[in-house]
Amino acid sequence: MSRPTVLSTRPHPLLLPTVLTGVFITILDFFIVNVAIPTIRADLDAGPAAIEWVVAGYGLAYGSGLVLGGRLGDLLGRRRVFALGLALFTVASLACGLAGTAGQLVAARVAQGLAAALLTPQVLAVIRTAYDGPEQARAINRYALTMGLAAVFGQLAGGLLITAGLGLGWRACFLINVPVGIAALLLTLRVVPESRATGSRLDPAGAALITLALVAVLLPLIEGREQGWPAWTWLSFAAAAALLGWYARRPHPAPLIDPALFRDRAVTIGLFAQLAFTMTMAGYFLVFALWAQQDRGLGPLGAGLLFAPIGLGYLAASQLAPRFTARYGRQTIALGGLLRAAGLTVLLALVAADAPVAVLVPVLAADGFGMGLALAPIMGTVLARVAARHAGAAAGVLTTTQQVGGALGVGIIGVIFFGEETRGFGAGLVYLIVVSLALAAIVQALPAASAR
Repeated sequence: MSRPTVLSTRPHPLLLPTVLTGVFITILDFFIVNVAIPTIRADLDAGPAAIEWVVAGYGLAYGSGLVLGGRLGDLLGRRRVFALGLALFTVASLACGLAGTAGQLVAARVAQGLAAALLTPQVLAVIRTAYDGPEQARAINRYALTMGLAAVFGQLAGGLLITAGLGLGWRACFLINVPVGIAALLLTLRVVPESRATGSRLDPAGAALITLALVAVLLPLIEGREQGWPAWTWLSFAAAAALLGWYARRPHPAPLIDPALFRDRAVTIGLFAQLAFTMTMAGYFLVFALWAQQDRGLGPLGAGLLFAPIGLGYLAASQLAPRFTARYGRQTIALGGLLRAAGLTVLLALVAADAPVAVLVPVLAADGFGMGLALAPIMGTVLARVAARHAGAAAGVLTTTQQVGGALGVGIIGVIFFGEETRGFGAGLVYLIVVSLALAAIVQALPAASAR
């Protein structure tokens, strides 16, 4: 059996901040662009299709490349692939900020997504191989905190950068990554230990099948609602199923995704829980921002500020989640789902009553608290049961599940939100409540000690 090679046994104090910087900028760039769309459209004279692909191009390249990116880290070295992804992401961000046409911006966004797919899985893999026991749990909690704060405050950061970005406008949203990326890259070469799974090799045909299957899943999820779910979207889903079936039937001594990963019930159920959780995140942030601006008349910065209570609640829960998990195990995830369902139910009532925005603040904070309780224990449940030699591949599967869940949630809540004339946001909240309750039910199938 192959064993991981780790060249450093004592984590550097700056290891975690360095790799989490990579997570932060990749997640931030997924959300920050939303508030920049109007100024991008005006500045580059971009049509609807080009603007759509500024968002979709990043998400499609990112989500479809994560499994392969994770596996490349296992084989070539996690520090090496992380550094490569970080360097490419920095260059692509510069290209985004300097883009002179909509086409150039779309191409640079696709390059950003591919670079993010290389670097992101390495973060969880490094955490899995560099830390043990309680330190690993704390590191995963910091990862979840970073990811959540980047998502929650993405719109606020975008509004601030556009408003006070030294006259750069929307370009500041991308150019800010350049100095951050350079600093993180220099630190990576000094403080991140190298690790890899020895004795394995890449399966190029399997990698192609998995990547094409993910494209066939994500493309209709991203584009289907906007185009009214034409026939090609359903054909694409069918093609994805066929490609996955083909991959599963072909034997290979070193498969891209080892079937052994899914033999542990904690891993499989944990991935379903991750899917359910992420189905409530990206779509929620999208329609909440639209509702705040279209129905409540807030500007980009005002809408971004409305996300602050969610972020504060998330931050508070992330600090308490390890204690809850040590005492209540899997029920911490269920508690997070139930708290979200309760908070969203109150929010639904307040929205229906046209309550002042200020009244929403404590409810939004409670919702953020539920998010923070659920996310880190879900990821810890999956990673704790995975052998270190599969850390990169497992991280790729976990982050891919996040992307598929996010795209699926956006597709579903988008149909609900845009399909209703005056009750779109309320109907979207009902969907979020149902899925949050489903999350609490799913985790009951986890082994009792799996999230401890």
